[in-house]
Amino acid sequence: MASTLKKLSFLLFLFLLFWPRATMAQSSELLEDEKNTIEIFQKASPSVVFITSLVLRRDFFTLNIFEIPKGTGSGFVWDKEGHIVTNYHVVEGASALNVTLADNTTFSADLVGVAPSKDLAVLKIKAPAHLLNPIPLGSSANLQVGQKVLAIGNPFGLDHTLTVGVVSALGREITSMTDRKIYNVIQTDAAINPGNSGGPLLDSKGRLIGVNTAIIAPAGAFAGIGFAIPVDTVKRVVPQLIQHGKFIRPGLGISVVADSIAARLGVKGVIIGRVNPETGAAKAGLKGIARTSRGEYILGDIIVAVDGQPVRNYDELAFILEKHEIGDTVELEILRQNKKMKVKVKLEPVEED
Repeated sequence: MASTLKKLSFLLFLFLLFWPRATMAQSSELLEDEKNTIEIFQKASPSVVFITSLVLRRDFFTLNIFEIPKGTGSGFVWDKEGHIVTNYHVVEGASALNVTLADNTTFSADLVGVAPSKDLAVLKIKAPAHLLNPIPLGSSANLQVGQKVLAIGNPFGLDHTLTVGVVSALGREITSMTDRKIYNVIQTDAAINPGNSGGPLLDSKGRLIGVNTAIIAPAGAFAGIGFAIPVDTVKRVVPQLIQHGKFIRPGLGISVVADSIAARLGVKGVIIGRVNPETGAAKAGLKGIARTSRGEYILGDIIVAVDGQPVRNYDELAFILEKHEIGDTVELEILRQNKKMKVKVKLEPVEED
């Protein structure tokens, strides 16, 4: 009996001696790419948050007002002051918002600002600084098709889910909730499902390169095509939302005729409907739609190019102008009564529609 116990003790000793080495051997068998993925997730996941939107409802019988969940989404920590970035469509229509951090602590959030045409929103929570882990910012200017990307979010309410893929295409266009085009969107095959919206898209160094925003999914689930708003757009919009509560972009100081009406008139360009007084457009002499004493309407100037770049509709005009800074001067090519003219206009701050 004693001999048997000695043998068992010796075998147990050998097991305890070599088991850690076996575990280390298995760990060392990970590919470098796998190690990279694990490291990025461990560093970035504390920056990702879970967002719950609530709406008010009135009880049919008692008339009491109460809150019910409206939807969920993802977001990420922007700074140590408690600003959280997410998609506009995640928070749209909510009467209250809750943000859950990586350690499962939940805070009520205030809506700081929104940019519906960019599908971006900024929230703020009052959380201790040591719980806030801002995500490192990268750049979307030099992305290449085929490079590795990682998406972290909360699909279907499953917190901190990681999916990996590649940049499938660049320069895509998607339509925002305001029917405005969002340009230079990143297409990826990293699985983005409902609930991932607002979460970060990261490069292989763990830097933010986009905000996951939409999927093409006939059945409502991921089908291999997801989209992310490029981080260069995010870096331009978010500071304005924090400072002003809205997106202020460079503009001409004009109101334009709807593209659908321009198309019916056979016009390729942007028709100026009205020139706002004391603006760069007014000082440059641009003309909007006018009415003669006989009640006939005269078409306003038609913008067909900006700095030599053709313009076919308002989205293209806004996209070109947003590449500039407020105070810059641009050269417009216009049609006035079928005559081509070039006019220089100083850009000024214009609040988002």
